[in-house]
Amino acid sequence: MKRALSLIFLILCTSIQAQNPLPQDYFQNPLDIPLVLAGSFGELRSNHFHSGLDIKTQQRQGLEVHAAAAGYVSRINIQHYGYGKALYIQHPNGYTTVYGHLKKLAPKLQEYLKRRQYEKESYEIELFPEPGELKIEQGEVIAFSGNTGGSGGPHLHFEIRDGSQRPMNAQLFGIDIPDHKDPLVEGLYAYPLGEDAHVNNSQERQQLRLIPQNDGTYTTPEVDACGEIGFGISTVDQQDGAYNHNGVFTIEADLNGEKVFEINFDKFAFSETRNINRLIDYEYYKDRHKRIQKLFKNPDNNFSMYAENSDGKLNIKDSLDYLYTIKVSDIKGNEKIVRIPIKGRFSDNFQKKEPEKTDYFVNSGENFSAKGEKADVFIPAGSLYQDGYLDIKFKGDTVQVHRDIIPLADNFTIGFDVSKYSEEEKEKLFVAEISSSGRPEYSTTYKKGNRFTTSTRNFGTYTLAEDNTPPKVWPVNFYDGQWISNNETLQLKISDDLSGINAYRATVNGKWILMEYEYKNNTLTYDFSDNVTDAGENNLKVVVTDNVGNTTVYQATFHRKQ
Repeated sequence: MKRALSLIFLILCTSIQAQNPLPQDYFQNPLDIPLVLAGSFGELRSNHFHSGLDIKTQQRQGLEVHAAAAGYVSRINIQHYGYGKALYIQHPNGYTTVYGHLKKLAPKLQEYLKRRQYEKESYEIELFPEPGELKIEQGEVIAFSGNTGGSGGPHLHFEIRDGSQRPMNAQLFGIDIPDHKDPLVEGLYAYPLGEDAHVNNSQERQQLRLIPQNDGTYTTPEVDACGEIGFGISTVDQQDGAYNHNGVFTIEADLNGEKVFEINFDKFAFSETRNINRLIDYEYYKDRHKRIQKLFKNPDNNFSMYAENSDGKLNIKDSLDYLYTIKVSDIKGNEKIVRIPIKGRFSDNFQKKEPEKTDYFVNSGENFSAKGEKADVFIPAGSLYQDGYLDIKFKGDTVQVHRDIIPLADNFTIGFDVSKYSEEEKEKLFVAEISSSGRPEYSTTYKKGNRFTTSTRNFGTYTLAEDNTPPKVWPVNFYDGQWISNNETLQLKISDDLSGINAYRATVNGKWILMEYEYKNNTLTYDFSDNVTDAGENNLKVVVTDNVGNTTVYQATFHRKQ
């Protein structure tokens, strides 16, 4: 009997572990304050899924950031954009935690970092310490929260990655975020997908009216449809203590009680994150700045977040009735349900969607090229997700490559013949993308003889632009010749009105100094605790160069006591 009970207990425990194999008590909260999210895992962002939790820091910088578990620092990455100052800790259980947008590292790590920055004479740096070189205990203060990199406000970006460096939803590991709110459904849409499919007598995308029910669910007016169709939903989630529109955790759909679609935002690979532009209705997003998530799969979009055997496409037959049900859930199990009654009704007089035909048809599996008098376009095989017509127009030094309403899987190249320009003019020329406001914006330009090229993933209008104006440099917290013994930092502003800042270098008395560049407010900052300056007079020299080589040299003197 005891043996039988032991066997039952063993089977039960094994079953429970199999259902939730992730460690629940291994990682602690990285901050001492209540956790409130500005952004959730898997949230839909521009060209990528959000790979972590954005934890609010009460609109402050400098909060202590604690190691979520013991381990060692495996990577330090300091960059102007992206995660800004970021720290990576490898843990014995195979997982890695990531801490981004930091203001600065803890003293022993900061000392290690600055030594390497001064050796390389570069603010931007990527370091991979030897295993065990920088050991970390659980709960140890490893950094202080900040707003560096591509951060829109003070917060801590926190990730947990698996052994393959795939980001995972940290809430699956027991990181608790209070959430008593149901997801929000902001819009619902129907898509005719088959050649002769139609919805409400049309082949165009149809927005459906959401009708709130007394039980908190939604329904819609009956949808007339026939052929292969799909649906799309605009939905967000909110956690306690914040109004941010964050991402949901799971979306499921069934037709007459049979599951036809499921996606779970539990983990993903960075190699697939760009394909978010196939998950959403990209054209709608570019035109209206609102994301509709498709509840059906494109043949070329096999996200690891999709459940198996659920492509979401519905085959609606004439004279049959259907009930399509969508359930949107957050990670705490709060949910919102939408029910859509569908009437199979064939029509031979529906409004057809006429294809936009142009002079250029591109087969996505083949190389494509088009040439004007002074410019050319080359789209490698595989850059487009699907075949289609492109609207390409050449006019002098300008080329319009369709509109930015088609997502691209990879880069294409635009080239320009610059033989008519003098050598002096060519030095100041660059390839620019024309923004929606009509302003030329620098696109990374490769110059080889009389040919300038740029490689990009965005359709749009590109041209040659000229920048003859050097950057501007001016002091912020000092003036030339001033005694600044009480200053903790030395600050300057730098800006460029057209091609943008490419590089900067600062020295004091001929010795390189570390100046942190914060592009969001155009500020360069030197910390006097680096102890590079001398007592008495110091000669500062700052050289700033834009993307076409225009250079400004700023020089000043300042005085400090020892």
